[in-house]
Order: sequence, then C-alpha cells, then structure tokens
Amino acid sequence: MNNREGSPGNTGADRRETGQHMEGVAARYLQKQGIGIIDQNVFSRGGEIDLVGRDGDTIVFFEVRYRSRGSLVGAAESISWRKQQRMLRAASYYIHRHQLWNYNCRIDVIAVAPGVTARYNIRWIKNAIQA
Repeated sequence: MNNREGSPGNTGADRRETGQHMEGVAARYLQKQGIGIIDQNVFSRGGEIDLVGRDGDTIVFFEVRYRSRGSLVGAAESISWRKQQRMLRAASYYIHRHQLWNYNCRIDVIAVAPGVTARYNIRWIKNAIQA
C-alpha cells in the first residue's frame, strides 16, 4: 500500500492530491450520468462542498468520499454527524450566496473504492444527507 491509499504515513499533501483526483473521477462519472457540473471545491464559512451539479431542475451538492482497499469503514459510512452538519451549513450558505432559493436542492454522496473488475467501484447515494 502506498501513501496515497491511506497508510499511516499519509501526509496532508498526499490526501489533498488523492481527494482532487477522486473528485475528478466522480465529476466524470456524474457527467456520464447526465449531471452538469456547476462548481467544484467550493470553500465558505459554512464548510467545503466537493462538487455542485445540476440534475434537471435540482441543484445537487456532492460529497466525494474515497476509502482504499482494507479500510475498516466504507467511504459513505465515514461521514460523521459533524461532517453532515458542516455540509448542510455549506449548502445553505451556497444557496443564499447564489440566490438559489427557488430551486430544489439535495445533498448526495459519491463513494469511491478500488474496484475488482473496473478501476473504481463508484456508489451514488442520492439524498444521503437531509436537513
């Protein structure tokens, strides 16, 4: 297992690089599913949003999670209650900042793990986090 796959020596720079790579993997997957990507890596006082997309008339905030082979907890299951609260605040801040009050919105999770037959196993969980 190398540093990018969650070994104990994993540095912040390695995690950021892996995170950016996985966000790119998720963005390409979502675009193939018909999602238009509006924004990426949005930072605000509320927190960070990995991807913002449009699914028809719905604005979707995506949390991208990656876990390497051998992780004790799956990617989706690694989202703590505190992280969920930060995501809700970040989405609310984004909605207000961009005046998107009249749009339907939801928060989805894209869970990425190493695949067996494909390079990655991607699981899209719609409405994963609700207010």
